[in-house]
Amino acid sequence: MHVYRAIQAVHDEQGFSVKLLGMVAGIERSSYYKWVNHKPGPQERENEQLTQNMLALHAQVQGIYGYRRHTVKLSQDTDKPINHKRIQRLMKIAGIQSVIRKKKKRYPRSTPQHIAENVLNRKFQTDVPNEKWLTDVTEFKYGHGQKAYLSAILDLHSNTIVSSVLGHSNNNKLVFETLDQALKVAPGATPMLHSDRGFQYTSKKFKRKLDKAEMTQSMSRVGRCIDNGPMEAFWGILKCEMYYLNTYSTFEKLKKDIEAYIYFYNNERLQAKLNGLSPMEFRTKAA
Repeated sequence: MHVYRAIQAVHDEQGFSVKLLGMVAGIERSSYYKWVNHKPGPQERENEQLTQNMLALHAQVQGIYGYRRHTVKLSQDTDKPINHKRIQRLMKIAGIQSVIRKKKKRYPRSTPQHIAENVLNRKFQTDVPNEKWLTDVTEFKYGHGQKAYLSAILDLHSNTIVSSVLGHSNNNKLVFETLDQALKVAPGATPMLHSDRGFQYTSKKFKRKLDKAEMTQSMSRVGRCIDNGPMEAFWGILKCEMYYLNTYSTFEKLKKDIEAYIYFYNNERLQAKLNGLSPMEFRTKAA
C-alpha cells in the first residue's frame, strides 16, 4: 500500500507516468489502478479512522501510551469495546511505538538504626483508601551534574500519589515533610507505611513519627526491590513519560514539570487495572 501511495504522490507532483513509476517499483500498472479504484469497506474505513485517532493521541501524550492505554482511551471515545490485539496490529503498521523505559540504578544501603518486618509481604491489593501506603525517594539530574531528590507516598488502593516533595538533598527532612504532607491530605488516616531500608526510614526519629500517627511500619527485605514494586513502577513511569523526554537546566523547571506530571498522573492518566479510570476518579468512586 505504501508503494502505491508513493507512486500516486510522485505521479501527482512530478507528472511522471504511472507505467514508468510502476516499472521502477516493480509494480504492474493494472495493480496500481486496481488499488486506486478500490473502495474501502466499513472495516477498512474504521481501521483508518482508528489509526488517525491513535496518531493524534500519540502526539498529544508525547508517545507515552502503549497499545493497552490506546485501547482504553479509544474504547472510551468510541463508546464500544475494541480488541487490544487490533490496536497493537494497527500501531505496528502505522509505526506508533511508546517511549522505552530506562533501567533504574541501584544504590548501596546504609546501616539501619531500626528495622521493621515486611508486614506488607507483597499483598498490594486493598479495597479501601488509606489502608496501605508505599514510599520511596528517587534521584534526578539537571544542569551540570546537579541532583534533585523526589520523595513520594503512594496509596495502593487507587495508585494515587498522596504527597510528594522535591528537594536538593536526600535527607530526613525530605522524607519527614512528605509524611507530614500526606497526613494533612488524609487527616486521621492510620495506614501501614511500607518502604525500603533507606537510612531515613530506619531512623529512630522516623519510627517515632509513625508511632505518634499510630501507623504500622513495614520494610522490604534486603535486595528485594519487588517488595516495593508498585512504588518502583511509578518511578519508572514518571521518568519514562516525563523526565527522559526532556533536558533540564534548572531545578525550578524540573520541579514545575514533576508537579504537572503528578497532577496529570493522578487526575487524567488512565489505568486499565482501575477500570479505565484515573487514580483520582477511581478513588472518588470508591468514596
